[in-house]
Amino acid sequence: MGCRSSNCHGQLVWLLLLGYAWVAVAQTQQAPRTDPLEVAALNTIMEIWGLQASPRWNISGEPCSGIAVDNTDVDNDPNIKLGIKNLRQNYLTGPLPSFIGKFTALQYLSLAHNPLSGPLPKELGNLTNLLSLYLGSSGFSGPFPSTFSKLTNLRILWAPDNDFTGKIPDYLGSLTKLEDLRIGDLLNGSSSLDFISNLTSLNVLILRNCRISDNLATVNFSKLGGLTLLDLSFNNITGQIPESILNLQNLGFLFLGNNSLSGSLPDAKSPSLNNLDLSYNQLTGSFPSWATENNLQFILPSGLNCLQQDTPCFHGSPELDCGSNRSMRGSDNTMYETDPTNLGAASYYVTELFQTARMSPSSLRYYGIGLENGNYTVDLQFAEFSFPDSQTWQSRGRRVFDIYVQGDLKEKNFNIRQTAGGKSFTAVYKKYNATVSKNFLEIHLFWAGKGTCCVPAQGYYGPTISALSVTPNFTPTVRNGVPKKKSKAGAITGIVIGSFLFGLAALAGIFILVQKRRRAALQREELYNMVGRPNVFSNAELKLATDNFSHQNILGEGGYGLVYKGKLSDGRVIAVKQLSQTSHQGKSQFVTEVATVSAVQHRNLVKMYGCCIDSSPPLLVYEYLENRSLDRALFGDSGLSLNWSTRFEIIVGIARGLAYLHEESSVRIVHRDIKASNILLDTDLTPKISDFGLAKLYDEKKTHVSTKIAGTLGYLAPEYAMKGHLTEKVDVFAFGVVVLETVAGRSNTDNSLEEDKMFLFEWAWELYEKGQALGIVDPRLEEEFESEEALRVIKVALLCTQGSPHQRPTMSTVVAMLTRDFEMTQVVTKPRYITEWQLRGGNSYVTTDYSSDTTLEFSEQRDAIAPLTPSPAVTGVIDGGR
Repeated sequence: MGCRSSNCHGQLVWLLLLGYAWVAVAQTQQAPRTDPLEVAALNTIMEIWGLQASPRWNISGEPCSGIAVDNTDVDNDPNIKLGIKNLRQNYLTGPLPSFIGKFTALQYLSLAHNPLSGPLPKELGNLTNLLSLYLGSSGFSGPFPSTFSKLTNLRILWAPDNDFTGKIPDYLGSLTKLEDLRIGDLLNGSSSLDFISNLTSLNVLILRNCRISDNLATVNFSKLGGLTLLDLSFNNITGQIPESILNLQNLGFLFLGNNSLSGSLPDAKSPSLNNLDLSYNQLTGSFPSWATENNLQFILPSGLNCLQQDTPCFHGSPELDCGSNRSMRGSDNTMYETDPTNLGAASYYVTELFQTARMSPSSLRYYGIGLENGNYTVDLQFAEFSFPDSQTWQSRGRRVFDIYVQGDLKEKNFNIRQTAGGKSFTAVYKKYNATVSKNFLEIHLFWAGKGTCCVPAQGYYGPTISALSVTPNFTPTVRNGVPKKKSKAGAITGIVIGSFLFGLAALAGIFILVQKRRRAALQREELYNMVGRPNVFSNAELKLATDNFSHQNILGEGGYGLVYKGKLSDGRVIAVKQLSQTSHQGKSQFVTEVATVSAVQHRNLVKMYGCCIDSSPPLLVYEYLENRSLDRALFGDSGLSLNWSTRFEIIVGIARGLAYLHEESSVRIVHRDIKASNILLDTDLTPKISDFGLAKLYDEKKTHVSTKIAGTLGYLAPEYAMKGHLTEKVDVFAFGVVVLETVAGRSNTDNSLEEDKMFLFEWAWELYEKGQALGIVDPRLEEEFESEEALRVIKVALLCTQGSPHQRPTMSTVVAMLTRDFEMTQVVTKPRYITEWQLRGGNSYVTTDYSSDTTLEFSEQRDAIAPLTPSPAVTGVIDGGR
């Protein structure tokens, strides 16, 4: 190949990207000459890429002399598998050079998403070692070369979104190793399905918009058992849908929409087939039973009768701002209504105007129903937002679709960006005339499979529209024909009565608003008096801190409701707890937590910054602890690695926090919901007790309080679960559960483990009685722990979870035992509730996920609670018939 100055520029790109072409091309007889500017450009590119040319390549002088490889024997080295994968999504232009056929060792070739042109060279058929060939969205035209029949090793062939002509070659049936075949958008010809039956290795088959005129019965689909995706949409396929397709055991996606299929649907389908699109065919009959399966994505509109054609209700002309969440006024003073709904592929959105938008990759339809018959002007407004105006691969995206109004094709292969002069973010206006004769108008944006699918990301294809309006070319009336004259007396009477009723409604509304504001003011004053004004945040301040309570800032859900992460204007990172509207814990509990947390301050308690009382629901503002909860650190994917010393300090810290609540604070407090998810960890992994929504204040003179049972199953003490007796020993019991979970690195109930290890308490006691108590220690610690200290911690946990509250130590005693300030002299015996459960074989155990973080409340009518047989993992079992 000679590098004449007249044609070297176009070929230089191929030389740089293919490289190997310098070896494959015969040396020229004519002395080559390369433009000095191109030589300089080549050296600049090599310098930018940080590459050094081989000494055998004269890159500093005449690059068409020498050889552009090193001393590697490219032709005979068996370890070199030549593949060209990096040519996709570039700006390669012109026809594909025929010398590509000389690279006979090629196994992979991708030319997709380039503005190439012309037919495919027949020399491609010489690449008999090819395994994968990607030609999609590359601008090729003409028929498929007959030489493709020699590519018998081909496993993947992608060739959609081009301008190929003629039918699908029958010789593709001889490429029996094909696993993934994708062809689309043939411009002419009539194709058959005969060749498919031989391709028994297929996993994916997409023949979209290929002008196929055939019957599905032509293919023996039972031979294609490996198919996972089948797309034959936008063709002219006739006949019934054979049962053999729906019963393919591996098929998960089936797209047969926009064909001429008829008859009824088969009665059975494979369980794996959960995504079907059979829309816009001529199917009849009733839906089979499988059409109502919950996990099925089934697209099959039942026709337009449900949209009420010939309905003369005359709602006026619709104007829509598509995709917006607010109304907007256009430059022509037209007010556009909102169309913000994010719809699934099989959803319909019907507004007061009976406007329907089906959002799907294949089609977007807007319906105007109840319009007065006559001539209308349809204004459509478009703008491309997905593809940037830059010389990058992301700008190579192409959105192509057709526009139909009242069934008439108005635009074929409409490309928003191309119409806008190759620019994105530029408005494009289209105006059409339409006749409404049955009080019905349809605007159909139809995607026929053309354009790119995955630029800049998967799913960026199909029609899009920014706004639309429909304006009558006549003066609308309330009915067809000339309106009749009516007496004005009825109108005057209606106006008088309407004004009177409106006045009454306005007065009632003002009265309700005043009362509501008065109640809110009283509530705010109550809370102001309780927590003090300096600790009260405004709702606007917290909205700004949490980005308007963005879903991305949700940290989790506690006893109240959602918890959001935020950042105050002074730089403090906070956690904002929102009182759930559906929570049983109402505003009285909210006031309790504000008062309680404000009154107690301790290193192992979460610090509360304040609250917000001018919002609905009310909000609490806490310090943010970046390492989140203990359960996430132990059982989740937090990435934290808790060694033994850290776990021991966490256990001691929790004990000190509870001891402060029970014995050292100005008021005695029982938390009632101690669990791993309510223990938060700060930067230094210091534990802090959170969520005081269940805290109960009670008089020190009382021995116990009978109250509603509130807490989390798996952490409830027996006397509390069975009788509602509340003392600080309820927290002691829950602390023992958390300690065992911390030592073992697992939740108290894990149904995925062996039966003897499923319930942590039962397993712990079994090992303890065998003298093997250390067997429950988390295997991730790899014996890097102090055996004596670990055994002491396990004994403390077993002592804290005794059946009788009198046998459990106080939290101050627990701290002393853990820190060795107090020797453990008490004998630890197995609680009766575990023994009884083991004797009954667990048959009385109510099957509930007691490791859940869900907070539950139970009825105050304790006589409705049946006699309990507690689980070793749960201290109380609630009657399943509640």
